[in-house]
Formats: sequence, C-alpha cells, structure tokens
Amino acid sequence: MIRAVGAPRARTFGFALFAALPLLSGCASVVPAADGSRPATATPPPSRPAGTPRPYVPRPSERPGAAAQPVPATPRAPLPAAATPAEATTAAASGVIAGPDFATLGVTAEQAAAALAAFRISCPSVQRRTDTSGLTLGADWGESCSAAKNWADSDALTFFARYFGTVQVGAGTAFVTGYYEPEIAASRDQRPGYDIPIYRRPADLVEVDLGQFADDLKGRKMRGRVEDGNFVRYYDRTAIESGALEGRGLEIAWAADAAEFFFLQVQGSGRLRLPDGGVMRIGYDTQNGRGYVGIGKLLLDRGELQRGQASMQGILDYLRADPVRGAAVMNENPSWVFFRELTGPGPLGALGVPVTGRASVAADPKYVPLGAPVFLSLDRAEPNGLWVAQDTGGAIKGANRFDSFWGAGEDARAIAGGMAARGSALLLLPRASIARLIPAP
Repeated sequence: MIRAVGAPRARTFGFALFAALPLLSGCASVVPAADGSRPATATPPPSRPAGTPRPYVPRPSERPGAAAQPVPATPRAPLPAAATPAEATTAAASGVIAGPDFATLGVTAEQAAAALAAFRISCPSVQRRTDTSGLTLGADWGESCSAAKNWADSDALTFFARYFGTVQVGAGTAFVTGYYEPEIAASRDQRPGYDIPIYRRPADLVEVDLGQFADDLKGRKMRGRVEDGNFVRYYDRTAIESGALEGRGLEIAWAADAAEFFFLQVQGSGRLRLPDGGVMRIGYDTQNGRGYVGIGKLLLDRGELQRGQASMQGILDYLRADPVRGAAVMNENPSWVFFRELTGPGPLGALGVPVTGRASVAADPKYVPLGAPVFLSLDRAEPNGLWVAQDTGGAIKGANRFDSFWGAGEDARAIAGGMAARGSALLLLPRASIARLIPAP
C-alpha cells in the first residue's frame, strides 16, 4: 500500500500530466584509446533518445483475472447532522455527533477478533503520535491499550463495547475502495525481459517542513530538490520514465511489466516474484511530491471506459490493448513511488506496523485518528463491519473516505481491484475522547 504519503502511499487509479523535464543522467567511463597510447572518455549510448519516455511492452502471460462480482447489501443511513462548514479541514472542525451503542451495530465475533489484534499492535504508535484530526489525545488511548494487551480475542466484542463509543464525523456519508499486496514478476538484476527499474529513494529528494517557516503552514510538507541554489519540484513520472534517474545505481530490482509495476506503485507495497522462485518484499519509502489523479476517472471522463470497466482489471486490459496508448496514459500520472526492501513483517502501514488483510483500512489522518477502529455499513457486503485505521493514501482524502486492505493473493486482488462501495461510517473513539467532544447533557 502513502498508501500513499504513508501507506502511503498512493491509492486508487489515476494521474494528471506535467511537462517532462529535459534531463538525462549520463555515466562516463575511461577506456583505452584505439592505439592504446592514452585514455579516452566514452559514454555508453542511451537505450532510447534523450527525453523519450520508456515504451511499454506488455506481457500477455501476466493478464489479470476478473474483478469479483459485488455482493449487494443495504447500508445504514447516516445520522442526521448539521451541515459541515465549508472551511473545515479536520474532523473536529467538521463536527462530530454521538452514534449508536457498539452492541447494536451487528459486528461479528470474527470481525471483532481481527480488529482487536490489529488495534493491539497499533497501540504503541497511537499513544505517541499527535492526532491531527483534533478528536483524541495520546492519553485517551491509555485505558483501552492497557486492557488490549491481555484481552482474549475470543471476547473482543466485549472489549470494544466496554472501552469505546461511536461518533459520526460530518455527514457520515462514506466511500470505500480497496487495495491489496500485489505480486509481480521481477528480478534483482537487469536481464532480458526484466527492464523496468524499481528505484530506491534518491539522495537528492528533499522533504521540507513548511511549518518551520510559518505557523499557518504547520503540518504541511513539500518534496523537491535543489538545483543551482533553488528549491524546485522533483522529477515527475514522464521525466523519470525518460531517464532522469538512470545511471545513479538507485535500482533495487527490475520489473517485467510496466503496467503491473504501475499498479504496485498505486498499492504502495508488494511482493516481487523472482526468476528463481524466491520472493522479495518491497514497501513504500517516499514519493516524488507530485499530485495524484486517478486514470480510471480520467478514462471514464473521456468516454474511453464505461461504468463497470474502471476496475484495476479493466484498466489493465485498456493499457495492454494498445502499448503506445497505454504508455501515454500511465505517464499522465506525475506521481512516482520509491521503495525499500522489507525484511521483517509487512506490508507496513503509516503507523509503522504491519497492516492486516480484511482488518486494516487507509484513511485521511485529518479526519480519522490513526489506530482508531472504524465501522463501515455499505452497499457492498464484503467490506461491511469493523476495521482499524492503520494506513494513509495519496488519494484517500476527506471525511469518511477509506481504502480497505484485503491482503495478498488472487482473491484479494479480485476484491480490491473492483472495490467501490458507498454507505455510512462511524468511528470508535475512547470514552475519554467522546466525553470531551460531546459533553453529557
């Protein structure tokens, strides 16, 4: 999954085109002259003309399976609420109202057990971090986190009923997509059939905390690089595909299919299936600071895809049908994700702990305290129930916007790739938070 920034990470499908920077990194070496008398400088020829984006060569053997057919459900209606102020940019500013008792939500014992396990591993991070949503304080989590350490998963329903109350943020109208941990063909070294570079974080990518310069910019960051003493935007996707990072030794692996790697970047983490049968796991490290626009929506707006075709699987079919067109569409995404190899548990979410399939969601931390349980009631049955917000995403912005994590494997890919569900959402907050936010009458 920043998710995107975070896990990150980018999410869903898309992007807008920026002009490519006309930069090409060259690598010079010293070789003997023809007569052997003196050294001469030789520069290896580029694999394509300078400034030309990498062509897309699809691999038919990697075609995706079909998206899972939705299982329809009837969602709970959001609670009546006052209009959200137009200037609101956090959950606290959007307004919260008390929700129903947890026991009335119909959460299953299995869902509660999975959520308790995910909540338990989040607790150390939850109590340390600053909640930018304005809903909780670190100390609010102390009682529930202390109890979670030794609470039996088999009695998780009682745990959530005892330590949490529910609230609705703003209008409560939810939209939920899905992500998963993809597995794509790749190699640790460049070889025939494996020539799509997977880059680590470049040393010249600088992240600036704008809050150091103005109080009204606290919490805002910008990524770029220094060029001739000026801070400028970092290379966009087209520039990177045109060779802006070549010759620096930044490659941690080489993918076989550009479209599969494109969607691994969207997910923010994944597994690389190596030629010898081994698996290398990679996770989000950072992103180039460029904005994210979903190519699914882009193609829908243009009429090049119809409703029902804008799943990950449908978009892959579109990209592969015409490689020239496919490459151009992918390059309309200025965002590029940089990865690092993961050697421990993973994939990791924005809290720095592993996310759990069918238990973790990505959310906007300005509207959901990371680590908080979330109850979803949607028009698709698969994501209905209890989740824990453990991740973020570049496209996951605003109140009641979530990205559900489905794990790894073909089932996860089938569900996540076509997930688009609407309904209502409730947050579960510690009772100390609710007492402060919604004083008793």
